[in-house]
Amino acid sequence: MNNKILACIDHSRFNVGVCDFAVWAAQQLTAPLEFAHVLVNASDHSHHNDFSGSIGLGEQEDLLEQLFSLDEHRNTIALEGGRRLLDDIRQRALSAGAVAQNTHTQQWHGEFVETLVDLQSDVQLFVLGQSGQSVDRASQHLGSNLERAIRALEHPILVVPKLFHTPRKLLIAFDASATTKKCVEMVATSPLFRDLDCHVVMVSADTASHHQNLAWARITLEKKGLVVTIALLQGDTEQVLTAYVNENDIDLLIMGAYGHSRIRQLLVGSTTTTLLKTSKIPVLLLR
Repeated sequence: MNNKILACIDHSRFNVGVCDFAVWAAQQLTAPLEFAHVLVNASDHSHHNDFSGSIGLGEQEDLLEQLFSLDEHRNTIALEGGRRLLDDIRQRALSAGAVAQNTHTQQWHGEFVETLVDLQSDVQLFVLGQSGQSVDRASQHLGSNLERAIRALEHPILVVPKLFHTPRKLLIAFDASATTKKCVEMVATSPLFRDLDCHVVMVSADTASHHQNLAWARITLEKKGLVVTIALLQGDTEQVLTAYVNENDIDLLIMGAYGHSRIRQLLVGSTTTTLLKTSKIPVLLLR
């Protein structure tokens, strides 16, 4: 049953945003909330030099034993640090209004993306920070784990900035594709977006068919009682959407994730990546 909100945390500065946005989503959806910390074994990423050709057999065995002990010690420290991190995050979530009996923590061992793929069967929404601890200081670097997760996961992903702000206005980046029509239908029916003003923006040529598709989006959303604004604009997609977000005080951007064809990855994937790197508001990605 796909009903859980899964929020992924690490030791980065995005944890506060991940926590607070996950609590907001869980409250909107009346869904259970789980905070997950994926612990990669130190030995999986250790780069020990090979001294086997320059030392004797007994010395080599002694060195390997010391290196193994060092990796084991690092894993123990990482395990305890992760547990404390999860405890702190859960307390913050409860202070923000999360329901205690529906708020859980879990620590997993393994590769980050592969672990999330294995867990996704009972998840309706993932919440991830814009970058992880390994790229925390590079503000314009998306992070290989996040980019791989976006490509691998089948369920919606909410990519969040460092600080939380309650969403009041959302923008659907619309291109009349099957994915963005799914975005419109999801916004129309999901309690996640109740009480939010909805903007639907298409950046494309001014044609009759594009106006018709925008009219469909408006009707679909208004039938569910949403306040809707539509716009057909021209120019560079990233620049136009960014300007629209800033000029209209948009709090949440919704768009399609990466496509599967190579051509679509070039056209749509690059737009997705650019907006994720530069966005100061959460971005909800759908397949």
